[in-house]
Amino acid sequence: MTATILAKRMTAEVEGEFVVFLIGMRINVFWKIHKWLPVALAMPRMIRELSADKDSGFLGAEAWFGNPSIMLQYWRSFDHLEWYAKNRAKEHWPAWVAFNKAVAGNHDVGIWHETYRVRPGDYECVYNNMPLFGLAKATRPIEATGNKETAAGRMRGRYG
Repeated sequence: MTATILAKRMTAEVEGEFVVFLIGMRINVFWKIHKWLPVALAMPRMIRELSADKDSGFLGAEAWFGNPSIMLQYWRSFDHLEWYAKNRAKEHWPAWVAFNKAVAGNHDVGIWHETYRVRPGDYECVYNNMPLFGLAKATRPIEATGNKETAAGRMRGRYG
C-alpha cells in the first residue's frame, strides 16, 4: 500500500503539552536469536494494544529498523506513558520482566529510551511532499501557511 503524498507544506498542530518518547534495541550478539527475538517481538504487541485503546494517551509512532533499531513515539502526557509502563495488566510489564530475567544481566541485547516533555509552542515541524508522517500523523496536520510558513513562525505560533 502506497501512502498518499501531500504535495504541499504541512505542519502539526498540538493542543497542550505532549511527550516524545524514543525507544530502541541493539543486538550485540547476533547468533543469540533466542535472547533478542523476544525483545524485538514485544514492541509490535505493545503498539497494537496502545493503538486499540484510545484512552491510553498514545498518539502514534514511527519506526526504523537497523542496529540499533529506533521507534519514535508520541504521547499525550508523561503520566500516560508512565501509567502504561507500570501497569501489570498491559503488554509492557511482562515484556519488561522477561527482558530483565533473560538479558538484563548480560550484554547480548541492549535497550534504551529517552523521554522529552514538549510544552506548547516549544516545537516546530514541517513536511513537504510527504505522506502524513511523524507528529503531523500522530496529531493534527495543518497547512504550513501564513505565520506557520517559516520555522521561526511555527515556533513562535504557540498553537494552543
